[in-house]
Amino acid sequence: MMLRPLLLSGGLLLAAASHAAGDSATPGRDNDFALPAPGTYPLQHIMHAPDGIVLDTDDEPKPLAQFTTGKVTVLSFIYTSCSDAWGCPLAYEVMEGLKKSLDLEAALLPHLRFVSLSFDPEHDTPETMRMYGGSHRADKAGLPWYFLTTPSPLALRPLLSGFGQDLSIVVDEEGKSTGSLSHVLKVFLIDRNASVREIYSTSFLVPQVLLNDIKTLLIEQGAILN
Repeated sequence: MMLRPLLLSGGLLLAAASHAAGDSATPGRDNDFALPAPGTYPLQHIMHAPDGIVLDTDDEPKPLAQFTTGKVTVLSFIYTSCSDAWGCPLAYEVMEGLKKSLDLEAALLPHLRFVSLSFDPEHDTPETMRMYGGSHRADKAGLPWYFLTTPSPLALRPLLSGFGQDLSIVVDEEGKSTGSLSHVLKVFLIDRNASVREIYSTSFLVPQVLLNDIKTLLIEQGAILN
């Protein structure tokens, strides 16, 4: 992950340390640190977002590139049965809060999208993703949020590899699957040319940081004025 020096301030280091120590405080809380104004710092090109076939909530196969090009995209890998408060639910909570804020900025909405992509296609069917997305999926007036899965684990594999998203199946003492997946939470900020410009892990997934980074890309790409 490309981290700007400012993000290594006391508030975020404390959040990271608390998580490592098993702190049960509410994830996604605001941290007390200064942020640079949008457009006053660069976001590096980390890698090109991979392409592959995904399924939308209508069970229609689409190229993932359709959801990672043309707009600034926030993409998170999730699975719907995740119960780790510092994992998939945190990503959903942060993105949901950001959507509420961005929905009030009508000029930005044509340039943005959110994507939640399941890495558990055997259980997260298009119907399951439709239920997971709820009213956000059908929101035609606000920021578009797409809930996607893949046709099979085989189709998922190159996407995980291309994004560098780790994933393993949790097994019990007898080597049988527990139904849980082990992964490090990663949320990707992607520009309209499908270039990944930032990767957020649990301790760095702070709403205001993500919002400023989104606006920084929009300024860079001429969608809004500095």
